[in-house]
Amino acid sequence: MTASRTHLKTVEQLLLWHSHWMIHHANHIRPKVDGIKIGGHQASSASMVSIMTALYFSALRPEDRVAVKPHASPVFHAAQYLMGNQTREKMENFRGLGGVQSYPSRTKDIDDVDFSTGSVGLGVAITSFASIIQDYIAAKDWGKGSPMGRMVALVGDAELDEGNIYEALQEGWKNDLRNTWWIIDYNRQSLDGIVREGLFERIEKIFDAFGWDVVRVKHGALQRAAFEEPGGDKLREWIDACPNQEYSALTFMGGSVWRKRLMDDLGDQGDVTALIDRRSDDELAALMENLGGNCVETMADTFDAIDHDRPTCFLAYTVKGWGTPIAGHKDNHGGLMNKTQFAEWQKHMGVAEGQEWERFAGVEDVAHLESFLKAVPFFAEGPRRFSDGKVSVPSVEFSSDREISTQSAFGKILDGLSKGDSELAARIVTTSPDVTGTTGLASWVNRRKLFARSEQADAFIEHRIPSTAKWAFTPEGQHIELGIAEMNLFLLLGAAGLSHSLFGKRLLPIGTVYDPFVHRGLDAMNYACYQDARFMIVGTPSGVTLAPEGGAHQSIGTPLTGMSQDGLAAFEPAFADELAVIMEWAFDYMQRDGEGDPDERTWLRDETGGSVYLRLTTNPIEQPGKRHDDAFRQGAIDGAYWLRKPGPNCEVVIAYQGAVASEAIKAAGIIGEGRRDVGVLAVTSADRLNAGWTAAQRARSRGNVLARSHIETLMGELPSHCKIVTAIDGHPATLAWLGGVAGHQTISLGVEHFGQTGTIGDLYKHHGIDAGSIAEKIQGLTDGKHIRMHAVS
Repeated sequence: MTASRTHLKTVEQLLLWHSHWMIHHANHIRPKVDGIKIGGHQASSASMVSIMTALYFSALRPEDRVAVKPHASPVFHAAQYLMGNQTREKMENFRGLGGVQSYPSRTKDIDDVDFSTGSVGLGVAITSFASIIQDYIAAKDWGKGSPMGRMVALVGDAELDEGNIYEALQEGWKNDLRNTWWIIDYNRQSLDGIVREGLFERIEKIFDAFGWDVVRVKHGALQRAAFEEPGGDKLREWIDACPNQEYSALTFMGGSVWRKRLMDDLGDQGDVTALIDRRSDDELAALMENLGGNCVETMADTFDAIDHDRPTCFLAYTVKGWGTPIAGHKDNHGGLMNKTQFAEWQKHMGVAEGQEWERFAGVEDVAHLESFLKAVPFFAEGPRRFSDGKVSVPSVEFSSDREISTQSAFGKILDGLSKGDSELAARIVTTSPDVTGTTGLASWVNRRKLFARSEQADAFIEHRIPSTAKWAFTPEGQHIELGIAEMNLFLLLGAAGLSHSLFGKRLLPIGTVYDPFVHRGLDAMNYACYQDARFMIVGTPSGVTLAPEGGAHQSIGTPLTGMSQDGLAAFEPAFADELAVIMEWAFDYMQRDGEGDPDERTWLRDETGGSVYLRLTTNPIEQPGKRHDDAFRQGAIDGAYWLRKPGPNCEVVIAYQGAVASEAIKAAGIIGEGRRDVGVLAVTSADRLNAGWTAAQRARSRGNVLARSHIETLMGELPSHCKIVTAIDGHPATLAWLGGVAGHQTISLGVEHFGQTGTIGDLYKHHGIDAGSIAEKIQGLTDGKHIRMHAVS
């Protein structure tokens, strides 16, 4: 073995030790507070140690990016600890508050995490979209010259059950994917059992069908050497034919059992018997456990042999729990070595008591190892987090004195940007899951074209067939068209929304999707937000306004999703001018990266920035005309403003969000005939109003008695007898909390059940959110008040 390979073996053992000691310390030594197992997946970490050693300390370069298998998080942090990028304090507090995270996190861990993982499958799939974004940037004049890295995923074999992986494979093929490695830890064990026999032969065919190279790494150096001995061919045949479950069980039982089984199956064949007899029980066990993925030398050589940019899947055979007393046991997924087992294993690893946290624990030649580590290419340039300057945002103007929908206004705003040469327009990248033409992006795409690494002809243009969609594919294109898979949409938005950090070039990604299908991609959207990716998602059409399509295409709960999703500011403007104000603010908000101190005007942490969700509709409504006052503009951003300001004796306030604006305004007109003092509150963001309100309450509980949120300011002068009726084309709980701000009686109207086909008017009446129904509710509220007062008198 060469000197570098010898050092790799030393590093491998250090990573094995530190990952397992960290978990053991958390579960058996650190004082327990809750009386429950801390966990940490020792066996799942052990199976990845050799792979990750070869990858990080031999194969990778600084421009490469890696998504680590969630359950191999301890190995990743051990590697960073070894390199001085993670602290002992945080390692000692593994899975504790402020300590090393259970799964690698870009936002919670201090070390150099490229992609957060944890929701299995998503960390795998995002690497292919990151590669597409890398190609997108490299194709632009402003992105040329950056080194092209490999996007690497370390994959647990059980993750291949996740459907989003196969959706990503298909999208990668369509986009000519390259520079992507998926390295599968094929330990053939999952949480509940053993992977089904022969499954990967079928999965391999899927990879092949989508243009991937598949590299099987089945046998380590010890096994390959044994196969060269007399009788080795028969041993190889036995290993290759042994069922997964049987191999795992024999591994757990150890050398003497291996010997008996092999002698029973292969004994009395002279050369094979001699091959087995030449080895002690421990040596025989080491041979049989020396699968390719558990041999750092084999993995390093395998990675070194790849000299092309084709997407490559490495199938690395491993033993779950390799190198530990729990190797191979079918219950080892969440299992831990007990104190007795660990004490014996510590002796085996050569780590003295009291030296457990030493970075080079048990290493004799520290000086040569340190020299080797200083020269490891991946770590040579230090942390690999980039940044890019903020893109200036020009004024976004749009006004209309006619009827228009917010979806149409969105399309026109983008079309206006596409005609200019602003830096903002150049950095916008749009995407949509096969609904580009029906979500307002068509004009943008006509002008800015679709992205492909090479020019693609449009047969309709060549043959001069009339079409409104003049969508040319070109490297200069700024729209990435996806198939109809919403998980892919949010994974692409997540990758593009991290481009400033991953590649040093800022993008402003905008994705459109039918609003009800936001929930089909919800896991990936949450994943993107958890990584602090910055994007704009436009859900349209929303509510029941896609009336003829029926309940399957109508959204109910998405406003609540917008309110509950961390890292996402959700808006639902009713009018085009509101949308313009919000989009101008959003393009700046997506680029902010501050400390997070709340703004005492709103109590929102606007300095931190984040992603933005716009819930839009196809329902054209009458516009209010030009409005330029600061109260309107700031109110639209902060979440609400008075469309009709209440007086001191106001009896009722109608608070609406989104497309029901016209119904709310009509209802105010109906009841205003008998009651002049009616307020109408235009809510553009229940999310931001609610977030500011709860933040101000927390501030008051901490002693800041003057803390007052935007919604408290708006509603502060309402008389106590005033009633509130809220209306939304969505779940009524979105606005129901408004009554709790100052203790006003509130009735909340909205949609709680699946819709059906019909006209918008039919469905609004059916769900009780039309003007007549709103007015009727208000009448009932106020009449009830008069009756009760009369009875008392």
